[in-house]
Amino acid sequence: MSEDLHADKVMDLKGMPCPMPVVKVSQGIKQVDVGQIIEAISTDPGALTDFPAWARTSGNEIMKTEQEDGVIKFYIKRVV
Repeated sequence: MSEDLHADKVMDLKGMPCPMPVVKVSQGIKQVDVGQIIEAISTDPGALTDFPAWARTSGNEIMKTEQEDGVIKFYIKRVV
């Protein structure tokens, strides 16, 4: 995907076990305005299912997911 997304807040969640990455993003999303984007960086493989499930239930939107060398980046737009 060539689309460049600008993260308004970056959260380094590497090394945190499930469910902490989602818990931290759930708290952090409240620190940005509606329409802004959080970049969440995780090494937890469970995050690949946890973040989409959280986005569906919270009403926020995952704009993009990238994986490289065991690091997963989620770009999450605050919708609500």
